[in-house]
Amino acid sequence: MPGLPPLAPFRPRLLADLRGYDGGRFARDLGAGVTVGIVALPLAMAFAIASGLPPQAGLWTAIIGGLLVSLLGGTSVQIAGPAGAFIVIVYGIVERYGVANLLISTASAGVLLFLLGLFRLGALVRYVPVSVVIGFTNGIAVLIALSQLRDLLGLRVPHMPANFFGQMATMGRHLDTVNPWALLLGALCVLGLFVWPRLWATDSRFRRQLDHLEVPGALRATSRVPGPVVALLTLSLLAWALKLPVETIGTRFGGIPQGLPAFALPDFSWETVRLLVTPTLTIALLGAVESLLCARVADQLADARKHDPNQELMAQGVANAVVPFFGGMPVTGTIARTVTNIRAGAASPVAGMVHSLTLTVVVLAAAPLAFHIPLAVLAGVLLFVAWNMGEWREFARLKHFSNHYRLMLLSTFSVTIVFDLTVAVELGLVLAVVLFVRRQRDIFSAEPVRREDGRQTWRLYGSLFFGAVTKIDPIVAEVEAAPGPLHLLLDAHLMVSLDTTGLDALEQLHKALRRRGGRLEIVGLQPQPASLMARSGFAGRLAEATGDGQ
Repeated sequence: MPGLPPLAPFRPRLLADLRGYDGGRFARDLGAGVTVGIVALPLAMAFAIASGLPPQAGLWTAIIGGLLVSLLGGTSVQIAGPAGAFIVIVYGIVERYGVANLLISTASAGVLLFLLGLFRLGALVRYVPVSVVIGFTNGIAVLIALSQLRDLLGLRVPHMPANFFGQMATMGRHLDTVNPWALLLGALCVLGLFVWPRLWATDSRFRRQLDHLEVPGALRATSRVPGPVVALLTLSLLAWALKLPVETIGTRFGGIPQGLPAFALPDFSWETVRLLVTPTLTIALLGAVESLLCARVADQLADARKHDPNQELMAQGVANAVVPFFGGMPVTGTIARTVTNIRAGAASPVAGMVHSLTLTVVVLAAAPLAFHIPLAVLAGVLLFVAWNMGEWREFARLKHFSNHYRLMLLSTFSVTIVFDLTVAVELGLVLAVVLFVRRQRDIFSAEPVRREDGRQTWRLYGSLFFGAVTKIDPIVAEVEAAPGPLHLLLDAHLMVSLDTTGLDALEQLHKALRRRGGRLEIVGLQPQPASLMARSGFAGRLAEATGDGQ
């Protein structure tokens, strides 16, 4: 249709990156893909379990969703899959609507994400204020940590509610069921995840001592094994060898199926879709924000072309529309795995495809071993993820920012924890708009300037819009108080913009002057105010009145 912007072209980044692709780049992609695939293994299971789903839901989400986003996405090095940010959302949807409706919400969100990209709306996500993003990210991190306390402490809680106060009350009532072995495993996991990378840092004492000793290459190679994998293997083996009385994936879920997932259609109806509008919008919004924030981080770290936000949203849409039919959960870009991919030397989306293949091989070959993984260890992994996910230094830096920034960040953070992410983002955006209007209103001013030729002059600064029209009231009051006809001159060369409400205020000022036999003259108009006045006919009416007065 004429007048509408063109639709975004469907051009996966993979096609461009494969031009001139050679063996050297493939070697880099192969190493990075295997590395990030191993890192993704414990995280995918942990995210699914924390969301109230079986562990295989996270694994197949990482495999299928990650593969589709790498094939079709708009970035070169981003890794997609289940993300910690979705834990709270997915758990709440499962508790309120059930797993079948989660799948329908995810597929519907996928369609919405695809349309956002198709209609070139990817850039709109950048309009979300950083204070809102930090607020809900930190709030989600707190909720993730809270949700893992049951498994970390080994509490015998048959069912955990989805809301903050319900979870606190439930765990408080079951504190007498703490399992010290589970707590020990979880604490060792968290401690190990903090110590492991520091142990192998180039400036660590341990690393310097190894450099002076003849240490076998196999031992040095362990430095490249990701911390979560080391924790998973060593602590699972410890729990199995000592026969510790702790809950495992096997005792709660019966293990992980050793085979490919089956395609299955959820029970779909339009009536159900209508009831799931809020969950669908929540998944789509969070997926868009997370994936595009991750893509921006990748742009800063990787030596590659900048991402295409619209193509990325279309790829995320396809992934989220497909994964639910294999029992998966929402897909989005994941910052931790993307950074791991970049640091491991990824050169193209092929690394993301290798990551999916690596996970597939591990699941098919080693699924029975997952039976013995303690849930307390996975809880420790997620506590570490939550700690790294939050931008806690921002709270200490609040004193350096305005009250507007503090209000948006703290209100979004608090509402995310106490109520709901959707409400928090809505509140944050509403506050951002209100505070922006207030700031722009404060910028606008109308100052009187006395003239020797008898004309009363006012100088206008800033934007005259609906939030600032009250600043015209002193001019109106002066017109009404004048003893006789008044020739009013508005100097508008510093008035940068004008909206219809501001134009109406000028119209009313013009009419008030005409009723008293005076006239209004506006000089120095910038292009935008001049255009609006001309299109509305106000400029013509001013010219006629000036002619009558002459």
